Amino acid sequence: MSKKPKLDSALEERPGVIQKESVNPKAAQNIKKLRNAPVNVGQLKVAILAGDPVALSRGITLVESTATKHQKMAQQLILECLPHTKSSLRIGITGVPGVGKSTFIEQFGNLLIDQGKKVAVLAIDPSSSVNQGSILGDKTRMDTLVRSNDAFIRPSASGESLGGVARKTREAIVLCEAAGYDYILIETVGVGQSETAVHSMTDFFLLLKLAGAGDELQGIKRGIIEMADAIVINKADGENQKAARLAKTEFNRALHLYPSKENGWSPKTLTCSAIENQGIQEVFAMIKDFEKLTKKNKHFEARRKTQQEYWFKQTVNNTLLDSFYKNPKVLKEMQVLLSAMRNNELTPFEAAYRLLSKVE
Repeated sequence: MSKKPKLDSALEERPGVIQKESVNPKAAQNIKKLRNAPVNVGQLKVAILAGDPVALSRGITLVESTATKHQKMAQQLILECLPHTKSSLRIGITGVPGVGKSTFIEQFGNLLIDQGKKVAVLAIDPSSSVNQGSILGDKTRMDTLVRSNDAFIRPSASGESLGGVARKTREAIVLCEAAGYDYILIETVGVGQSETAVHSMTDFFLLLKLAGAGDELQGIKRGIIEMADAIVINKADGENQKAARLAKTEFNRALHLYPSKENGWSPKTLTCSAIENQGIQEVFAMIKDFEKLTKKNKHFEARRKTQQEYWFKQTVNNTLLDSFYKNPKVLKEMQVLLSAMRNNELTPFEAAYRLLSKVE
């Protein structure tokens, strides 16, 4: 009987599997070449109007850039595309993380495409407060929608924007409409009661909720619920169906506590299961009813005009803030005041007043 060879270790190392390139080398080279190519606004505009998704993506990247030279080109691109924007329906979709926003959007987007429509998804990914980074992984959760030629999915980092909405989302909507997309779906971070920004740039505001999450009583609190045009209880499947029906009843009762909306629409509550593709058709029918009603009573166009005024003021505010913090005089004085604060010589409020008085 032969003896087994003595092993120096109980662990055995075997050769690993050679991983293939995750990106086609030729495609990666073309992408790199495209990124480094100089931007021609005229050519970019023509390509966007022709519905080229690569050009649209480049246009949004240009809009999101903080470089001064890019901002000027971005404004030129927006101005040239604005007269060519087609009528679209802008839908804001929000909800807490884990409510199933991405799954719902994929099923809803596929339904719209089956209706012969083109769908653009602007997915806002939360930025880290530590390193300012974002995962931008929404495309991986919409694997069927992303393969459609009639869908465009663009994840963007939220940055420090109010309500988790990327600062340049408004301009991205203009470019998507110029590219011929019929529905613009804006997925927000879902950070709670700070979704004013997305509400101010969409025609229909949809709030996704979970049954049995203990937040049914939140329906009586003013905030995000008050802004919603509809509440959809997602994941209403299996053993959760009874809890979903109960949650629907509770939210319906809560909605009756609010005054009627100026547009004549009464917010609705529905249930659905995005994972099983149930109830999505009913949500679409409800949104079509909303569109029909608000266009008939002229509130649809009136809301668009109100949004234009809001974003005019927001742009002025953002521009003033940028120019303020880029002012060399401000930066120099700020360091002096920060040093005084650290030494407990000034309160933050007094330091702020002094800084503002220096630049008047």
